[in-house]
Amino acid sequence: MAGRNIEKMASIDAQLRQLVPAKVSEDDKLIEYDALLLDRFLDILQDLHGEDLRETVQELYELSAEYEGKRDPKKLEELGCVLTSLDPGDSIVISKAFSHMLNLANLAEEVQIAYRRRIKKLKKGDFADESSATTESDIEETFKRLVSDLGKSPGEIFDALKNQTVDLVLTAHPTQSVRRSLLQKHGRIRDCLAQLYAKDITPDDKQELDESLQREIQAAFRTDEIRRTPPTPQDEMRAGMSYFHETIWNGVPKFLRRVDTALKNIGIDERVPYNAPLIQFSSWMGGDRDGNPRVTPEVTRDVCLLARMMAANLYYNQIENLMFELSMWRCTDEFRAKADEIHRNSRKDAAKHYIEFWKTIPPTEPYRVILGDVRDKLYHTRERSRQLLSNGISDIPAEATFTNVEEFLEPLELCYRSLCSCGDRPIADGSLLDFLRQVSTFGLSLVRLDIRQESERHTDVLDAITKHLDGSSYRDWSEERRQEWLLAELSGKRPLFGPDLPKTEEIADVLDTFKVISELPSDCFGAYIISMATSPSDVLAVELLQRECHVKQPLRVVPLFEKLADLEAAPAAVSRLFSLDWYKNRINGKQEVMIGYSDSGKDAGRLSAAWELYKAQEELVKVAKKYGVKLTMFHGRGGTVGRGGGPTHLAILSQPPDTVNGSLRVTVQGEVIEQSFGEEHLCFRTLQRFTAATLEHGMNPPVSPKPEWRSLLDAMAVVATEEYRSVVFQEPRFVEYFRLATPELEYGRMNIGSRPSKRKPSGGIESLRAIPWIFAWTQTRFHLPVWLGFGAAFKYAIKKDVRNLHMLQDMYKHWPFFRVTIDLIEMVFAKGDPGIAALYDKLLVSEDLWAFGEKLRTNFEETKNLVLQTAGHRDLLEEDPYLKQRLRLRDSYITTLNVCQAYTLKRIRDPNYNVTLRPHISKEIMQSSKSAQELIKLNPTSEYAPGLEDTLILTMKGIAAGLQNTG
Repeated sequence: MAGRNIEKMASIDAQLRQLVPAKVSEDDKLIEYDALLLDRFLDILQDLHGEDLRETVQELYELSAEYEGKRDPKKLEELGCVLTSLDPGDSIVISKAFSHMLNLANLAEEVQIAYRRRIKKLKKGDFADESSATTESDIEETFKRLVSDLGKSPGEIFDALKNQTVDLVLTAHPTQSVRRSLLQKHGRIRDCLAQLYAKDITPDDKQELDESLQREIQAAFRTDEIRRTPPTPQDEMRAGMSYFHETIWNGVPKFLRRVDTALKNIGIDERVPYNAPLIQFSSWMGGDRDGNPRVTPEVTRDVCLLARMMAANLYYNQIENLMFELSMWRCTDEFRAKADEIHRNSRKDAAKHYIEFWKTIPPTEPYRVILGDVRDKLYHTRERSRQLLSNGISDIPAEATFTNVEEFLEPLELCYRSLCSCGDRPIADGSLLDFLRQVSTFGLSLVRLDIRQESERHTDVLDAITKHLDGSSYRDWSEERRQEWLLAELSGKRPLFGPDLPKTEEIADVLDTFKVISELPSDCFGAYIISMATSPSDVLAVELLQRECHVKQPLRVVPLFEKLADLEAAPAAVSRLFSLDWYKNRINGKQEVMIGYSDSGKDAGRLSAAWELYKAQEELVKVAKKYGVKLTMFHGRGGTVGRGGGPTHLAILSQPPDTVNGSLRVTVQGEVIEQSFGEEHLCFRTLQRFTAATLEHGMNPPVSPKPEWRSLLDAMAVVATEEYRSVVFQEPRFVEYFRLATPELEYGRMNIGSRPSKRKPSGGIESLRAIPWIFAWTQTRFHLPVWLGFGAAFKYAIKKDVRNLHMLQDMYKHWPFFRVTIDLIEMVFAKGDPGIAALYDKLLVSEDLWAFGEKLRTNFEETKNLVLQTAGHRDLLEEDPYLKQRLRLRDSYITTLNVCQAYTLKRIRDPNYNVTLRPHISKEIMQSSKSAQELIKLNPTSEYAPGLEDTLILTMKGIAAGLQNTG
């Protein structure tokens, strides 16, 4: 018996070795990393829950692997039998184990990618993989390519770079399904794994690292993965801001040093000026109130003050190091005079609340005297924000603090100039330069908060005002009359309303938000974004409300165009705005326009949305040129392909020519924040990608599509939209099918965001937010919103003229936009599996809808083959062996979770569904504690049978981790 067990233990390793695709290259360590983490985890699982449970995990894994090999639906049923026979406690442990194994697979993959990048840097060779030139290049390679291949002069590159801005906007979209407690443990597992494979590691180090690795894996497994309460907007903001502490704060100056080095290597002997706005950060957390009633004016005030307190604290923690460093006594006369003046006016008693430099600093150390004064002000700035945040008032006068960034920069610039004048430039270019760059990037507010609100809410306010003034209804006016009235009021001086304006809760909320904007320092805020914007009056309304609420420095107003019809009408609406003299004078030659990827995709399908977004940008740029306005496009992209996600570098390089023009704003949403900034090297790569691609797009614009490509794509988009809408909006039973075949109704239980999953509680697909819509289809591995419509469009094109296939292949080869679109669809097909979707149908969908599901799955296969034909590929992902290997490695885990999810949904939705439970198998170390049984008690209020809800949520989280996409 014992012999068989040992054999069985070894079998999962053997299985892995057989299943895994062969090494892709010499430096492919993914399999090693993955096997090591898996071995450690299975040992821990056995120690905690006994051998039988470990064997069950292996049995499930093997059944899944057999299914992946032959795609035999019988294997899914066998899996179902094993999974449904588990008692509630075991079922939670097993879904938790598979979810955990997928998270470990992700970590192995991240360490592998980082390792291969290091090797590549050392070898300077070229690799055909995900870090090759087509998907990304580092900043130095980009400079060198621009100089050698495109004949640009180093000076031109330097000028373009100095004037370029990338603004990354962190949003709290509810797609980060992993808790922060776990993200931190994952980070430590990643570090241990990377260090274990370092070259110069001693046996003792190795042993200690291995122990740490096991400890962290066990700590992560023993942490409750499920958020038991939904986060508040303040929680979301704190989670977002934690990335500044951990990676972004030090990552920015480190990245800018690398840019300096790269410039030096092409012959530019200057550094990027510290006030060049290369990278900026903004946030929507606590400012985005579109469809989220939990974001109140008070929340907005809180997050602004919290961010100011955090920024002052980060500077304060660094200033003493800078004082230690600048111990020089040589300085310019101007500087000495300033230092003497500060010294004369400083308090003579000791400042006991400081750790270093607490006594009066002697005038013989002038830099320390001046920085000591900066430190005092930073201390007061932080404490004032803290008091305002907790009590609403502060006894520290504003004069004792920094109120604007110029005041903060002035003494630092003085230090810099003085050091340079005295021959100490190398010292000035050390920590002081880093500090100056941080102040220029983060200011006093850390990030600028955007405010987002739906246009209808502004209409409600103006309607109340006009009714109160003279009984007429703004809502009923034509667009012309609205514009006329708004412009007249904006040009006039009369106040529109007083405290006696009758207000509903909604109206008070909008006005109080403007009041908060007027009360807080103006550098807290970025843009005011109007969602569902359709006409010029939407923009003018916000301008008028800002004036009425006494906003001293009005926020720039940014219309957001999302739905297909709005995107088509956007250029005309913007053109009408620019033709108004009042508005043209107001904007000072600059305008920002936001385009939304997720709602446009939900409205018309991915192909039509992508093409419409492309054309809208081209038209908007033409309009801006005509009126002499510099346009910044703000891209609202999600993480998943269905919501505009995809590799950054490719996404930027495939934008139409002239649309980036050295300034770009992009949202970084939910789980993408962790993927972009979760670690130092990820943060560095993210900043590098955006900077390099934005520079390259401007200096080496992508090709414009040929007229015949355009007309073909125009015709295909019409067909694609028709097919997509005929299924999603016109098929009478589609909503019923969607709700039955996916876990959409259960999505809200994951507690991953502060906002509700629907804009309006009633209503069909239209009112559903784009995230749960994509999320539900991602969970069942069917990805319907991404590919639906493509098949019909391709079929139509080829049927119309057989030569069109050749043209499509030509477009794929030579037009970046088309290639990116097709490649992303191909990647989604590689993650999809209609066999899994069929299991959900069979278990959950009423029999009279089976044929409908069958029809959709046939469409999936047809579309997949047409996409392969267009790309000229025989197999999915044949040009990306690394991604193919990574997906294959995960498939068996994900399949187990899918089957578990489908059967759990069946048990939740059908109380008459009978299962026979086998005896409890999890053995606890401490028999008395019965920890598997205790897991059920974590959710005592669930309305379902014990353990079902937690098992379901764990499968959702595991599948999201495995596909690396939530919504």
